[in-house]
Amino acid sequence: MKLTTKGRYAVNAMLDLALHDTNSPVTLADIAKRQEISLAYLEQLFAKLKKDGLVSSARGPGGGYRLKRPALVITVADVINAVDEPVDTTRCGGQQNCQSDLRCLTHDLWTDLNNHISAFLSGVTLGELVQRNNVKVVSARQDVDSSCTFKLMKRLDKHASVH
Repeated sequence: MKLTTKGRYAVNAMLDLALHDTNSPVTLADIAKRQEISLAYLEQLFAKLKKDGLVSSARGPGGGYRLKRPALVITVADVINAVDEPVDTTRCGGQQNCQSDLRCLTHDLWTDLNNHISAFLSGVTLGELVQRNNVKVVSARQDVDSSCTFKLMKRLDKHASVH
């Protein structure tokens, strides 16, 4: 079983939003910088997250995204499901046609694994992840890295316009 980029990016972006959603909306550009995800791709993901009721948006200056529900009630499974990310370890997608259009020997094993994965992801919330020390450390590093990159780019732009 492999979770694709879509699911990973959605969870990373939502966790970033949960970490930074304090007083004002968070821009997708800020999330894109910190998480090194394409802004265009984030826009697609957040359209799905908004449609599923996980985030709300505000337009205009000072606009961006906010969690629509408290982080403690948004599960990782909610995020993955919102972006239509299948988490399935069976070869047949649960259709029981794994081998020559019939059920294979290990179908139940992989179905049981799917159930365990689903239960695990349904039991972990963004709020719980935000409280983890390692998440706080990585987030602080990303904030510094993002800020330094922004300042460097500004200096380079300023220098280029002088010459």
